[in-house]
Amino acid sequence: MLSELWRADICAPRLRGDWSPENKTLGQCSITAFLMQDLYGGKVYGVPLDDGNFHCFNVVGDCVFDLTSEQFGDVVLHYADCPEQLRETHFAKEEKRRRYELLKARLFARVEAMRIV
Repeated sequence: MLSELWRADICAPRLRGDWSPENKTLGQCSITAFLMQDLYGGKVYGVPLDDGNFHCFNVVGDCVFDLTSEQFGDVVLHYADCPEQLRETHFAKEEKRRRYELLKARLFARVEAMRIV
């Protein structure tokens, strides 16, 4: 369902020019990870990237899941010993909080539309 909701308008601004329908997960990691945390609990962690940013993923219990890893193609990401990512830090950026709210609204609207059918 998320793959139908990810669009360029909620991609991280620094990556928006590279976003495409063929790579829908590009720039969607943190907003997706925090939304999944809302739904499933757990914690959000970040794989350190060469550019100083983090690629966010979820850990719930003993399960590690990364819904946006496709953006890295064949690159193997290492999920061990990654720092926890806090929503307060990420959402200190107003634009990121707005992108998260838009993704959340799209998801809940889609779920509601499915319930009506």
